[in-house]
Amino acid sequence: MTPNFTPFTLSLRDRDYVLDSPKVMGIVNVTPDSFYSKSRTFDVDSLENRVSAMVEEGVDIIDLGAYSTRSGADEVSPDEELVRLKRGIEVVKRLAPEVPVSIDTFRASVAKACVDDMGADIINDVSGGTLDDGMAATVAQLGVPYVLMHMRGTPATMQQFTDYAGGVVTDVVTDLKEKMDHFRKLGCKQVILDPGFGFSKTLRQNYELMNGLAAFHELSAPLLVGISRKSMIYRLLDTTPDESLEGTTVLNTVAMLAGAHILRVHDVRAAVEARTILMELHKTTE
Repeated sequence: MTPNFTPFTLSLRDRDYVLDSPKVMGIVNVTPDSFYSKSRTFDVDSLENRVSAMVEEGVDIIDLGAYSTRSGADEVSPDEELVRLKRGIEVVKRLAPEVPVSIDTFRASVAKACVDDMGADIINDVSGGTLDDGMAATVAQLGVPYVLMHMRGTPATMQQFTDYAGGVVTDVVTDLKEKMDHFRKLGCKQVILDPGFGFSKTLRQNYELMNGLAAFHELSAPLLVGISRKSMIYRLLDTTPDESLEGTTVLNTVAMLAGAHILRVHDVRAAVEARTILMELHKTTE
């Protein structure tokens, strides 16, 4: 793919899944209040439309979330979270059974139910296990890949914790290594790392982190980058999430050039096209 890209193989429930090029993870929010309004798919009809469109555009993985992590979002009970996720999983399994399903949750009980009872393939935890002490043991028992994201505090308090004494890149790498080691000691062998763009970082720190992505390869784990339509784009450009597709595509391209394995995006087609162009460019240098 690029000189910075190292392939990895994930073991899913029913197959090996080779990360031999950047994979596009499409965001499907089964919520009424996610920060980007066009990603909200609260009823079955809107879910079907969004999943079908993503499949047509070439999505590799679908990430289902039922609890918005934006500041000021409503509290969602575990029972309600599961009801929403079940609705989403059923639609994906029916319309795109070949596409791996990732579950965006910080609750161990929700993760377990989604994998054991609903057939989910990957757990994506924005808290990196800090909001539920049982997550590491649960993921180890489930045996599924786990996305370990960097965040300090909670979604409501995270922007109070942006002091990085050693520099944001060094401190985030160190923190993720410590957490990954903890998960691995408990038996979680498939850890995917996410630097947590927008979580506990200032605008400038987000760009320092993007510029330092190569440092995360020292940890010998797949790297997920999620910057889609985030405030690091629209605050810098003085626009809105709705106007942030071009900025998202630029940063996704930067991430792929730095060796990212998974791009978590709202706009599948744009990410797939950027990947296609980069792969064609790489062929000309071989």
